[in-house]
Amino acid sequence: MNKSNTPKLTIVGAGPGDVELITVKAIKALEAADVVLYDALVNEDLLQYASNAEIVFVGKRLGCHAYSQDQINELIVALAQQHGHVVRLKGGDPFIFGRGSEEIEFAHENGLETAIVPGISSSMGVPALNGISLTQRKVAESFWVITGTTSDHKLSKDVILASQSAATVVILMGMHKLNEIVAVYNENRTDDLPIGIIQNGTRADQKKVIGTMSTILNLVKDQQISSPAIIVIGEVVGNISKLTDYLEIENLEDEFVYQNLSF
Repeated sequence: MNKSNTPKLTIVGAGPGDVELITVKAIKALEAADVVLYDALVNEDLLQYASNAEIVFVGKRLGCHAYSQDQINELIVALAQQHGHVVRLKGGDPFIFGRGSEEIEFAHENGLETAIVPGISSSMGVPALNGISLTQRKVAESFWVITGTTSDHKLSKDVILASQSAATVVILMGMHKLNEIVAVYNENRTDDLPIGIIQNGTRADQKKVIGTMSTILNLVKDQQISSPAIIVIGEVVGNISKLTDYLEIENLEDEFVYQNLSF
């Protein structure tokens, strides 16, 4: 594929983890890249599509940052001016808690051409692949996607609001706040809502537990579920036993602990 020396940034969503869940357009962007900056949650097998590009890891995980966000912004501009086309490869979708808008804005302010390739967000793709329908007739009319930890390292106040609704709630980056999340639901509700937690969603090493607010902390401890994981809360989670009977998911031999739920 022809490459250009024009300084350019393309922000690309890599999807939730399974390499087959990346889009065709994303693959074309990787093939055209001169430089790829990729995050910690990106499946590194995707880098094979950028065989002619310089590869730079810029991942950020709790307590361990290869680069700060400001440094990443500066690096994008510097590498684009030096090499041409920079692809910023982000897990999930770059505009759902991916800070993609910040990087696009900074690049544009510094004279770079910019483009965006959306990706399948883990907030939707992971539940779907595991038989959890975020919306369902007569069960859930809407869903919330909330960050579990805000920029000041606190639990989002939106969790309090969401806990008082009938909506399905998906919480990203929330495992370190799980005790607080359970406490919020116990304070604002009298029903024992179903809750599912899926670690490494869509990957071959996926693990998940399904329980209720009264049992989930013990299940997580017993099965050693940890980050990266998504939390799904709501009545739709209680229907997973029905839907998983119909699922045929290739190459996904996850560890699955399911507490029988009766409603």
